[in-house]
Amino acid sequence: MIGLPDLFPKAPPRKTTNGVNPRSGLSIIRDTLLAKEHNDWGHCLPVTCKTIFENIDKLEKFDLIITPGSESMWHRGRFVFTVEVPITYNMMPPKVTCRTKIWHPNINEDGQICLSILREASVDGKVGWLPTRTLKDVIFGLDQLFTDLVDFDDALNMEAANQYKQNPEVFKQKVASYIDKYCQIEPIKVKSKR
Repeated sequence: MIGLPDLFPKAPPRKTTNGVNPRSGLSIIRDTLLAKEHNDWGHCLPVTCKTIFENIDKLEKFDLIITPGSESMWHRGRFVFTVEVPITYNMMPPKVTCRTKIWHPNINEDGQICLSILREASVDGKVGWLPTRTLKDVIFGLDQLFTDLVDFDDALNMEAANQYKQNPEVFKQKVASYIDKYCQIEPIKVKSKR
């Protein structure tokens, strides 16, 4: 039986000074998938999203900048997320952290995010990560956190969720307060691509 690793050309083994091969078969598979996905998503991201790679040759870690549109309560903010893709991708989801402090029912103040597609497996009957999902799905899902305020029954920040349900105006004021206090309003400095 032919497995997924058999479909990709084998790179000659490279050794570091400590004798460890820096690119295992899994990293080659992940890197091949990421290169294809990056080519696909580069032309179709929402206008509110921008990806920044510290090193364009290392697609497994990047920053996602979301600047929500005017229809969003968070529209004056710029939110930075770090996306780290594990070596076991696409069997396991990427790890995403929000680096901008935010008042949001699905993002806690430590930057953890409640988004079903970022879960390794479903714990509540909802679909978690599937190998058919891509980073484009993750980016669109994160972007939708700033527009779709429908279901807070599975909120990560229960205080924010309860405040939104009980007093939406006070919630909006706290969102604005966090934007004024914590959001990056100066231009993001892009590091060298190489």
